[in-house]
Amino acid sequence: MITVVILGFGNVGSHLFKVFENTPGTRVLQVYTRSMSKETTHNKRFVSNILDITPLADVYIAAVPDDTIHHITSQLDFTNKLVVHTSGGAALEHCSNNNRKGVFYPLQTFSKNKAVDFKNIPICVEAENKEDLSLLTNLGALISQKVCTISSSERSKLHVAAVFVNNFVNELYHISEDILTIQQLDFNLLAPLIKETANKIEYLTPALAQTGPAKRGDKKTIRTHQQLLTTQQKEVYQLLTSSIQKRNISQDE
Repeated sequence: MITVVILGFGNVGSHLFKVFENTPGTRVLQVYTRSMSKETTHNKRFVSNILDITPLADVYIAAVPDDTIHHITSQLDFTNKLVVHTSGGAALEHCSNNNRKGVFYPLQTFSKNKAVDFKNIPICVEAENKEDLSLLTNLGALISQKVCTISSSERSKLHVAAVFVNNFVNELYHISEDILTIQQLDFNLLAPLIKETANKIEYLTPALAQTGPAKRGDKKTIRTHQQLLTTQQKEVYQLLTSSIQKRNISQDE
């Protein structure tokens, strides 16, 4: 049995709590949250004073924003325990030196009220010694089918790649929704296209999956599209069109 304390009950922390609660071999001893709600007030395992955190857990997981990792982990009133964070962009060293440091990074986008299947989520782990790395690997394997040992340097590059395929793509969804809303068209008309585009990546490389006017050099369609866009939308359109065209040129050389 691996015992866990979760520091933070936001998007990531709340999902970790749910999956550990429902996974044989793990037990959540406590959850620290500064904002108690109806959901947490009557559960004695939830505490709002970090000094009330038990020193008896195997792993302490700081599921908090990057700029608060050191502050939160430095307030723990014990030493020589395994304290990890869940950030993709923060280095191992962001955790306080008061305890043994590690990383337990689930590579997924989390929204608090949207369920996810952890079995398909890669868990990226890092630790200062082999024993702690083994513990984190075993903890990850209880909830996921894919656990990877990745250094802070590798993880930072993985995280920026994740921003491109997740956050930036979602912003493009937002732009598309704005365009359709003005015309009183339903954004869900694009849902099958969005799903097919994502599904293609499972069996095609991004280069082979790319289609559209920029890929085929259709200047007439590109000019027509630009006339339909706001100044800000046109800037994004031109930037991405140029990126696709430059990539095509380099591939042809």
